[in-house]
Amino acid sequence: MHIAGSHPGDVAPPYCGRMARRHVVVVGGGIVGAAVARALTLTPEHPDVTVLEKESGPGRHQTGRNSGVVHAGLYYVPGSDKARLARAGITRLKAYCADHGIRYDEVGKVLVALDEADETRLRAIRERAEANGVPGLRWLGPEGLREVEPHAVGRAALHSPTTAIVDYTDVAAAMLTDATAAKASVHTGFEVVGFDETDAGRTRVRAADGRAVDADLVVIAGGLQADRLATLAGDSVHPRIVPFRGEFHELDESARHLVRGLIYPVPDPRYPFLGVHLTKRVDGRVLLGPNAVLATAREGYRLRDVETAELRELLRSSGFRSFARQNVATGLREVWGSVNRRAFIAAARRYVPQVTGEHVVRGPAGVRAQAMDADGSLVDDFRWSRVGSVLSVRNAPSPAATASLAIADLVVDRLGLTVTV
Repeated sequence: MHIAGSHPGDVAPPYCGRMARRHVVVVGGGIVGAAVARALTLTPEHPDVTVLEKESGPGRHQTGRNSGVVHAGLYYVPGSDKARLARAGITRLKAYCADHGIRYDEVGKVLVALDEADETRLRAIRERAEANGVPGLRWLGPEGLREVEPHAVGRAALHSPTTAIVDYTDVAAAMLTDATAAKASVHTGFEVVGFDETDAGRTRVRAADGRAVDADLVVIAGGLQADRLATLAGDSVHPRIVPFRGEFHELDESARHLVRGLIYPVPDPRYPFLGVHLTKRVDGRVLLGPNAVLATAREGYRLRDVETAELRELLRSSGFRSFARQNVATGLREVWGSVNRRAFIAAARRYVPQVTGEHVVRGPAGVRAQAMDADGSLVDDFRWSRVGSVLSVRNAPSPAATASLAIADLVVDRLGLTVTV
């Protein structure tokens, strides 16, 4: 895969003459942008494709800072885009990894109920999962749970054997390699600061360093910056991205045997977050987390990362203030888990009691690009919008990585093109 650098000459001038192929620009080099670029090269029209990424390399944010879980579709509302695209996506992703020699392990997941209230919610999740066509589901009692995860405890559990793990940076890199092999180009260090209409009726995409590229169609797959980019293109400010930092700890090598696959709590249906869980990774590491605390910067991976203007704007938002008022207790609990290591570990110990503080070391952090509507409600499903020639992926947090190949086909279809391979 060839990735161009940040010099002005790296972006080819726009083509001349209407007999040339159309030019599609994809803004964002994460897994969704990579999948869209690849899908565009597979259309009969085979347009010229350019990927613009503001970082020095692709996949530096959500794609490279997640737990690597391939979601089978347990939680999502039947008929929703998340449900439909996750189910289509996991099938496609498994085959794609096999074709490209990318490690893909079906380690399985157990959702563990600790009390009667958990069990009631878990039965509702099972109904959703069955409606979504998730295969191989099993309801487990305490003994059955121990057969799957010998060190886990709980009143009941739902086992999803086809839930898997993968390294999404490997997947995204393979997709970009596919795209560049089909003559797409990838330009890094290209921070988009504006979209202008040219006299020829095309869209000029401008970078902070003065570079520009003209396009017939633009796809914004900007993750944490998606709403800002969409607004620059003339779209609505809502839904806006509210960044939630997810912090991880991990088990040291002596304790990794305590987790065979994925051990999850029963999630709170009020939120799109899944709670602190224990996750095996393809490299053998085991993560604890993530929590979900409001990040003070779009790319705020550390407590000291503060984007003052962004924070001020967020706090002025009546929708966010309404959300904050309604979720004070939950927010304080998440913050306490962030600043208090014992509280964080205690959340994991509820499911695997043999985990102790001496087994746990500080892990990485990621930021979830969670969209919020004007009234302060968190957007639950994927969200798309379009203004003229610019199509924006407005809300694509988890399970977007799982669903990326299916999302790409949907985006290409909405552009009026068709994937044939």
